[in-house]
Amino acid sequence: MQDIEAISAVIGHPQTVLITTHQNPDADAMGSSLGLAGYLRKKGHHVTVVTPTDYSQNLHWMAGNEDVIAFDEKVRVTVSQLMEEADLIFCLDFSALDRIKELAPMVRQSRARKIMIDHHLEPESFADMVLWDPKAAATAELVYRLIGLLGDKDLVDIPIAECLYSGLMTDTGSFRHSNTTGDVHRMAAELLDLHIDVSRIHRRIFDNVSLDKFRLLGYVLNEKLKVLPEYRFAYITLTEAELKRYRSKTGDTEGMVNYALAIEGVVAAAILIDRGEEIRLSFRSVSDFSVRELTNAHFNGGGHRNAAGGRSKLSLADTERKLLSVLPQYQQQLLETV
Repeated sequence: MQDIEAISAVIGHPQTVLITTHQNPDADAMGSSLGLAGYLRKKGHHVTVVTPTDYSQNLHWMAGNEDVIAFDEKVRVTVSQLMEEADLIFCLDFSALDRIKELAPMVRQSRARKIMIDHHLEPESFADMVLWDPKAAATAELVYRLIGLLGDKDLVDIPIAECLYSGLMTDTGSFRHSNTTGDVHRMAAELLDLHIDVSRIHRRIFDNVSLDKFRLLGYVLNEKLKVLPEYRFAYITLTEAELKRYRSKTGDTEGMVNYALAIEGVVAAAILIDRGEEIRLSFRSVSDFSVRELTNAHFNGGGHRNAAGGRSKLSLADTERKLLSVLPQYQQQLLETV
């Protein structure tokens, strides 16, 4: 679904633009948002990026980060005013308004035209214009596709390219996931031709870990990781108290589930985290086993076949028990996954 002509028409002249993305933004969310913001500013638009929550420090190096507004009660009035003044609201890397928490009613009620750019399945119908492709590896890929279709690749400079490359690299697992297509490599090659420093980008994102995060990871791997060979499944649980003990910050648990998936013989994994108001679940899998179907059926979630998230209003212990109770339904699939 690509409303390219309609999007081209509305950004054809300078307007007031607000860009937002999902809560706890990752590198694709921030990379696509800041990359698009940089492009639109070159087109003469007045652009503000607003995130529903704060985000990990290892993403703060991206160009334009200093102007991002992370929503909290202190900026509610400011953000409400920005929503009222906006002509266009770009919604990036999410396809349902419940992914942007307290920004959702503001976006829904705004008079601005909404443009959704996303690659997640089962999009909600809230946008006036859409650039949606579930086969795209990352939202950053779609932003770059849009820029190309509009004939503006010459406007992509190194800062914009670094942002978009970050989203592409991380959402493909450093180009090792099954969503790594020829188009992905062609985009990466074009960005590399602009002389971006990919080694430095990788270091900024992956080799920029706080001591507290390393200690939390050590604790998780030693004390919290459980492996169920009969299901070829592994999982981690984390309580609020444990997160507090290790002074966990936004983004510190990002990627931990991948350690569980990396265990020999494991084909699917999950991490269950007590966030106070709800339990957040993150699932990963390999090959044809769909964690999206599992989360959609049992944990009010969704996402991609091999990477999905969910939530639970039960306690952490009850959520764990529920997960263990549903695994038998998937045992045969898990055992047959190659």
